[in-house]
Amino acid sequence: MTDNEITFPGPVFSKHVIIIVGGYGSGKSEISVNLARLLTKTGSGPIAIADLDIVNPYFRSREAAAELEAFGVKCLIPAGEQVHSELPIIIPEIRAAIEAKTGTLILDVGGDDVGARVLSSLADAFTRGEYELLLVLNERRPFTADVTGALKMMADIETACRLQFSGIISNTHLMDDTTAETVMAGLRLAQRVSDQTGLPVRFLSVTKELASLLSGSELQVPVLLLDRALTKPWERKGSTWTDPKLRIDRRCQGL
Repeated sequence: MTDNEITFPGPVFSKHVIIIVGGYGSGKSEISVNLARLLTKTGSGPIAIADLDIVNPYFRSREAAAELEAFGVKCLIPAGEQVHSELPIIIPEIRAAIEAKTGTLILDVGGDDVGARVLSSLADAFTRGEYELLLVLNERRPFTADVTGALKMMADIETACRLQFSGIISNTHLMDDTTAETVMAGLRLAQRVSDQTGLPVRFLSVTKELASLLSGSELQVPVLLLDRALTKPWERKGSTWTDPKLRIDRRCQGL
Protein backbone atom coordinates (compact mmCIF):
# COMPACT_ATOMS: atom_id res chain seq x y z
CA MET A 1 0.00 0.00 0.00
CA THR A 2 1.38 3.43 -0.88
CA ASP A 3 1.08 6.59 1.21
CA ASN A 4 -1.62 7.88 -1.12
CA GLU A 5 -3.73 4.78 -0.50
CA ILE A 6 -3.80 5.23 3.28
CA THR A 7 -7.15 6.88 3.86
CA PHE A 8 -7.65 6.92 7.62
CA PRO A 9 -9.44 10.08 8.81
CA GLY A 10 -7.00 12.43 10.51
CA PRO A 11 -7.50 14.35 13.76
CA VAL A 12 -9.41 17.63 13.61
CA PHE A 13 -9.15 20.44 16.17
CA SER A 14 -11.10 23.62 16.75
CA LYS A 15 -9.28 24.95 19.83
CA HIS A 16 -6.59 27.61 19.62
CA VAL A 17 -4.04 25.76 21.80
CA ILE A 18 -3.19 22.04 21.71
CA ILE A 19 -1.04 20.95 24.66
CA ILE A 20 0.79 17.63 24.32
CA VAL A 21 1.87 16.01 27.61
CA GLY A 22 2.68 12.53 28.87
CA GLY A 23 5.30 10.29 30.43
CA TYR A 24 8.99 10.24 29.59
CA GLY A 25 9.53 8.46 26.29
CA SER A 26 5.85 8.42 25.38
CA GLY A 27 6.50 10.16 22.04
CA LYS A 28 5.19 13.67 22.76
CA SER A 29 7.66 15.57 20.61
CA GLU A 30 7.37 13.28 17.61
CA ILE A 31 3.60 13.63 17.75
CA SER A 32 3.83 17.42 18.15
CA VAL A 33 6.02 17.74 15.06
CA ASN A 34 3.86 15.44 12.93
CA LEU A 35 0.66 17.13 14.09
CA ALA A 36 2.08 20.52 13.16
CA ARG A 37 2.87 19.21 9.69
CA LEU A 38 -0.65 17.86 9.29
CA LEU A 39 -2.34 21.04 10.46
CA THR A 40 -0.49 23.12 7.88
CA LYS A 41 -2.54 21.17 5.33
CA THR A 42 -5.83 20.76 7.16
CA GLY A 43 -5.98 23.49 9.79
CA SER A 44 -7.27 27.03 9.53
CA GLY A 45 -5.01 30.00 10.11
CA PRO A 46 -1.29 30.05 10.92
CA ILE A 47 0.28 27.10 12.78
CA ALA A 48 2.91 27.55 15.48
CA ILE A 49 4.74 25.14 17.77
CA ALA A 50 6.44 25.94 21.07
CA ASP A 51 9.05 23.67 22.61
CA LEU A 52 8.33 23.64 26.35
CA ASP A 53 10.31 20.48 27.08
CA ILE A 54 12.80 21.71 29.65
CA VAL A 55 13.63 18.31 31.18
CA ASN A 56 14.72 16.06 28.30
CA PRO A 57 17.45 17.24 25.90
CA TYR A 58 17.28 14.05 23.80
CA PHE A 59 14.07 14.36 21.76
CA ARG A 60 12.77 17.91 21.44
CA SER A 61 10.61 19.42 18.73
CA ARG A 62 13.13 22.25 18.30
CA GLU A 63 15.42 19.73 16.56
CA ALA A 64 12.96 19.74 13.63
CA ALA A 65 12.62 23.55 13.52
CA ALA A 66 14.19 24.02 10.09
CA GLU A 67 11.94 21.37 8.53
CA LEU A 68 8.83 22.74 10.23
CA GLU A 69 9.54 26.30 9.12
CA ALA A 70 9.86 25.00 5.55
CA PHE A 71 6.30 23.69 5.96
CA GLY A 72 5.18 27.14 7.11
CA VAL A 73 5.11 26.38 10.86
CA LYS A 74 6.32 29.14 13.17
CA CYS A 75 8.70 27.68 15.77
CA LEU A 76 8.81 29.39 19.17
CA ILE A 77 12.22 28.39 20.55
CA PRO A 78 15.16 30.20 22.17
CA ALA A 79 17.34 32.07 19.70
CA GLY A 80 21.01 31.70 18.87
CA GLU A 81 23.17 29.37 20.93
CA GLN A 82 20.37 29.00 23.48
CA VAL A 83 18.43 26.81 21.03
CA HIS A 84 20.57 23.85 22.12
CA SER A 85 20.56 24.76 25.78
CA GLU A 86 19.59 22.22 28.41
CA LEU A 87 18.56 25.05 30.75
CA PRO A 88 14.86 25.75 31.51
CA ILE A 89 14.36 28.69 29.15
CA ILE A 90 10.81 29.90 28.45
CA ILE A 91 10.70 32.70 25.92
CA PRO A 92 8.04 35.46 26.39
CA GLU A 93 6.72 34.91 22.86
CA ILE A 94 5.02 31.72 24.09
CA ARG A 95 2.72 33.57 26.49
CA ALA A 96 1.94 36.11 23.78
CA ALA A 97 1.05 33.32 21.34
CA ILE A 98 -1.29 31.71 23.90
CA GLU A 99 -3.08 34.98 24.53
CA ALA A 100 -3.27 35.93 20.84
CA LYS A 101 -6.03 33.39 20.13
CA THR A 102 -5.29 33.25 16.41
CA GLY A 103 -4.46 30.17 14.39
CA THR A 104 -3.34 27.01 16.17
CA LEU A 105 -0.54 26.76 18.72
CA ILE A 106 0.94 23.37 19.68
CA LEU A 107 2.76 23.18 23.01
CA ASP A 108 5.25 20.31 23.28
CA VAL A 109 5.67 19.81 27.05
CA GLY A 110 8.24 17.79 29.01
CA GLY A 111 7.63 14.42 30.61
CA ASP A 112 5.43 13.51 33.58
CA ASP A 113 4.25 16.01 36.19
CA VAL A 114 7.81 17.37 36.52
CA GLY A 115 7.80 18.60 32.93
CA ALA A 116 4.19 19.76 33.14
CA ARG A 117 4.98 22.20 35.96
CA VAL A 118 6.22 24.66 33.37
CA LEU A 119 2.58 25.15 32.35
CA SER A 120 1.60 26.35 35.82
CA SER A 121 3.57 29.56 35.23
CA LEU A 122 1.44 30.13 32.11
CA ALA A 123 -1.90 28.86 33.47
CA ASP A 124 -3.42 32.34 33.75
CA ALA A 125 -2.83 32.90 30.02
CA PHE A 126 -5.17 30.07 29.03
CA THR A 127 -8.88 30.67 28.55
CA ARG A 128 -11.09 27.84 29.77
CA GLY A 129 -12.55 25.97 26.83
CA GLU A 130 -9.98 27.38 24.40
CA TYR A 131 -7.34 24.69 24.80
CA GLU A 132 -6.91 20.94 24.48
CA LEU A 133 -4.77 19.15 27.06
CA LEU A 134 -3.94 15.74 25.61
CA LEU A 135 -2.22 12.81 27.30
CA VAL A 136 0.12 10.78 25.09
CA LEU A 137 -0.45 7.24 26.34
CA ASN A 138 2.19 4.60 25.64
CA GLU A 139 1.28 1.24 27.14
CA ARG A 140 4.91 0.10 26.90
CA ARG A 141 6.16 2.72 29.35
CA PRO A 142 6.37 1.51 32.97
CA PHE A 143 4.11 4.08 34.63
CA THR A 144 1.31 3.91 32.05
CA ALA A 145 1.15 0.17 31.46
CA ASP A 146 -2.36 -0.11 32.90
CA VAL A 147 -5.42 1.99 33.68
CA THR A 148 -4.39 2.64 37.30
CA GLY A 149 -0.99 3.99 36.27
CA ALA A 150 -2.46 6.14 33.51
CA LEU A 151 -5.05 7.66 35.83
CA LYS A 152 -2.41 8.47 38.43
CA MET A 153 -0.22 10.17 35.85
CA MET A 154 -3.17 12.21 34.60
CA ALA A 155 -4.02 13.33 38.14
CA ASP A 156 -0.38 14.25 38.86
CA ILE A 157 -0.06 16.23 35.63
CA GLU A 158 -3.32 18.11 36.19
CA THR A 159 -2.17 19.08 39.68
CA ALA A 160 1.23 20.19 38.41
CA CYS A 161 0.01 22.32 35.49
CA ARG A 162 -3.32 23.56 36.94
CA LEU A 163 -5.16 22.66 33.73
CA GLN A 164 -7.64 19.88 32.92
CA PHE A 165 -7.35 17.07 30.39
CA SER A 166 -9.67 17.00 27.41
CA GLY A 167 -8.53 13.84 25.64
CA ILE A 168 -6.11 10.97 25.09
CA ILE A 169 -3.64 10.14 22.31
CA SER A 170 -2.82 6.46 21.84
CA ASN A 171 0.87 6.13 20.92
CA THR A 172 2.06 2.71 22.06
CA HIS A 173 5.28 1.68 20.38
CA LEU A 174 8.56 -0.19 20.81
CA MET A 175 10.54 1.91 18.35
CA ASP A 176 11.76 -0.36 15.51
CA ASP A 177 10.24 -3.45 17.19
CA THR A 178 6.68 -2.13 17.08
CA THR A 179 4.09 -4.46 15.53
CA ALA A 180 0.46 -3.98 14.58
CA GLU A 181 -0.53 -5.90 17.72
CA THR A 182 1.60 -3.53 19.83
CA VAL A 183 -0.35 -0.62 18.41
CA MET A 184 -3.74 -2.29 18.91
CA ALA A 185 -2.93 -3.31 22.51
CA GLY A 186 -2.14 0.32 23.25
CA LEU A 187 -5.36 1.49 21.65
CA ARG A 188 -7.35 -0.95 23.79
CA LEU A 189 -5.72 0.50 26.92
CA ALA A 190 -6.49 4.04 25.75
CA GLN A 191 -10.12 3.07 25.26
CA ARG A 192 -10.29 1.63 28.79
CA VAL A 193 -8.84 4.87 30.18
CA SER A 194 -11.40 6.74 28.08
CA ASP A 195 -14.20 4.67 29.61
CA GLN A 196 -12.93 5.47 33.13
CA THR A 197 -12.48 9.21 32.57
CA GLY A 198 -15.16 10.03 30.02
CA LEU A 199 -12.49 11.68 27.87
CA PRO A 200 -12.31 10.78 24.17
CA VAL A 201 -9.41 9.09 22.42
CA ARG A 202 -8.65 12.05 20.16
CA PHE A 203 -6.49 10.02 17.81
CA LEU A 204 -4.15 7.09 17.34
CA SER A 205 -0.62 7.83 16.12
CA VAL A 206 1.19 5.20 14.07
CA THR A 207 3.89 5.05 11.41
CA LYS A 208 2.77 4.90 7.81
CA GLU A 209 4.36 1.47 7.45
CA LEU A 210 2.33 -0.02 10.31
CA ALA A 211 -0.83 1.85 9.33
CA SER A 212 -0.92 -0.17 6.13
CA LEU A 213 -1.35 -3.31 8.27
CA LEU A 214 -4.28 -1.99 10.32
CA SER A 215 -7.92 -2.22 9.47
CA GLY A 216 -9.73 1.11 9.54
CA SER A 217 -12.95 -0.54 10.69
CA GLU A 218 -11.40 -1.76 13.96
CA LEU A 219 -9.73 1.53 14.86
CA GLN A 220 -12.85 3.73 15.13
CA VAL A 221 -10.67 6.76 15.99
CA PRO A 222 -8.84 9.32 13.84
CA VAL A 223 -5.26 8.45 12.88
CA LEU A 224 -2.14 10.60 12.78
CA LEU A 225 0.34 9.05 10.36
CA LEU A 226 3.90 9.50 11.58
CA ASP A 227 7.06 10.23 9.64
CA ARG A 228 9.99 10.05 12.02
CA ALA A 229 11.35 13.58 12.40
CA LEU A 230 13.50 13.34 15.52
CA THR A 231 16.70 11.40 16.04
CA LYS A 232 18.86 10.63 19.04
CA PRO A 233 21.46 13.36 19.70
CA TRP A 234 24.33 11.02 18.90
CA GLU A 235 22.75 10.19 15.51
CA ARG A 236 22.72 13.81 14.30
CA LYS A 237 25.14 14.93 11.65
CA GLY A 238 28.13 16.69 13.15
CA SER A 239 27.04 15.82 16.69
CA THR A 240 29.66 15.63 19.46
CA TRP A 241 27.46 13.33 21.54
CA THR A 242 28.73 10.23 19.63
CA ASP A 243 27.58 7.90 22.39
CA PRO A 244 24.95 8.28 25.13
CA LYS A 245 27.27 7.04 27.89
CA LEU A 246 30.00 9.46 26.81
CA ARG A 247 27.48 12.31 26.83
CA ILE A 248 26.38 11.43 30.36
CA ASP A 249 30.01 11.29 31.47
CA ARG A 250 30.58 14.74 29.94
CA ARG A 251 27.59 16.20 31.75
CA CYS A 252 28.82 14.75 35.07
CA GLN A 253 32.22 16.33 34.41
CA GLY A 254 30.69 19.68 33.48
CA LEU A 255 31.93 19.46 29.88
